[in-house]
Amino acid sequence: MAEAIVRRALLSVSDKEGLVAFAGALVEMGVELISTGGTARAIREAGIAVRDVSEVTGFPEIMAGRVKTLHPKIHGGILARRDVDGEAMRENQIEPIDLVCVNLYPFEATVAREGVSREEAVEQIDIGGPGMIRAAAKNCDWVTVVTDPAQYARVVEAMRENDGATTPELRRSLAAAAFARTAAYDGAIAAYLASVDGGESGDEETPRSLAIQGERVASLRYGENPHQAAALYRTKRASPSVVEAEQLHGKELSYNNILDADAALGLAIALRSVSADRVGVCVIKHTNPCGAAMASSPREAVGLAIAGDPLAAFGGILAVNALIDDKASERICAEDAFFEVVIAPAFDNAALKRLRARWKNVRLLEVGAIDAQDAPSWEHRTVRGGMLVQQRDALAPDPAAWTHQAGPPADQDRLSAAAMLELCARALTSNAIAIGGVDGVGVRLFGGGAGQMDRVNACRIAIEKAGERTRGAIAFSDAYFPFSDGPKLLIDAGVDLIVHPGGSKRDAETFELCESRGVSCYTTGVRRFRH
Repeated sequence: MAEAIVRRALLSVSDKEGLVAFAGALVEMGVELISTGGTARAIREAGIAVRDVSEVTGFPEIMAGRVKTLHPKIHGGILARRDVDGEAMRENQIEPIDLVCVNLYPFEATVAREGVSREEAVEQIDIGGPGMIRAAAKNCDWVTVVTDPAQYARVVEAMRENDGATTPELRRSLAAAAFARTAAYDGAIAAYLASVDGGESGDEETPRSLAIQGERVASLRYGENPHQAAALYRTKRASPSVVEAEQLHGKELSYNNILDADAALGLAIALRSVSADRVGVCVIKHTNPCGAAMASSPREAVGLAIAGDPLAAFGGILAVNALIDDKASERICAEDAFFEVVIAPAFDNAALKRLRARWKNVRLLEVGAIDAQDAPSWEHRTVRGGMLVQQRDALAPDPAAWTHQAGPPADQDRLSAAAMLELCARALTSNAIAIGGVDGVGVRLFGGGAGQMDRVNACRIAIEKAGERTRGAIAFSDAYFPFSDGPKLLIDAGVDLIVHPGGSKRDAETFELCESRGVSCYTTGVRRFRH
């Protein structure tokens, strides 16, 4: 592979950023420009000479621009091997095209818009663009392919340094990027169509094949530990999300910050499903909630969430599902608190000023509006040689569907508090027990037992974390109790309402224990494992 002089270039771009400057630089180096539609118009309006594709092909753009570059004189000019196909080019009057600059119709941005129709999305599926990109990338021995405005300066610099030519190394690098771009584009289309049309499936619930593509948005200093490389990728446009959040203050996010921030945002969103009228707050440490609360104001909810486990909350991740105002920021900035990341739909100016003054490095993430309804999506986890895929657990608690199994019936306020604890248990690593209840102005998590190999120790840890608050509290288990030993520990510590999924062969033993001790017991029928 040798240096290849660029004499003719085809430009057809959706994103016009930097286009005129790039086209001007090419013309200054003697390159003839060919272009289509709006790209040609933008170049021409800047006073730069350009030929229309229809002039080269001898065929007009038709079908509202759907067909314009799908022609042998275009694809032949791109795909021709300069040392092999000269005779075919002469016989068919095909001139070589040495540089192809194409960025595609904005399909990803279109489907990210709220309320976009299937018809609108399909119209943004580019056909000719990917074809030209792939042809140019395949023939990178001779042709330079440019797919991103960020590549313009690199190409111009190389051509100026090499008398109008590009180097083999540059062309290969750009070709690899080009195939990555078309793969991501096709993956986005496949994922969207599967979401709206169902896609090809071997059963009714999961797709037979998956197309998952990501765009790197940040190279991270390291992963979970300093010896592990890491990066953050965007797989789709989603809001609210940590990936799309605007960072208003603080140093760059780490791998562990992002994991914890996502867990915190997920629980903050979920708390809306219990009450859209009250503010939900959680504190996350190592992806587990050590504090969670709902109250009538952000300040009250923040205070209750921190009180859940002040020791663990120190250095944690705080998420609030409402605007953080100055009163809330005053509590966040108190001497007993320190947070690595604070997440909210928005911050008012006074809150921002106070938080920035309190900590130089705290990351403040503004994620935009948080709705009560959490959007369904797929979760992907890699295993050696493969990948596990499941629907994310976004099922909201439904106390009305719970079954009263023993003891006195609980009132609506207690059941609502238990629903909040169900979300906490769902967010805790299994085996998990969440103890909580009403605390003055709101409802909060008193203590959680997470990630235990047996449920009895999960109960013990939750009781220890809750302390004196266990008396008269509610306990929620993410899965059934295989024996009544866990419930006995909870009842002995003062819990008077136990809620769990049920389903054990020995459920009756737990129900009999609760009945004999005057403790209310409900089953939900919904397991909440998080491994």
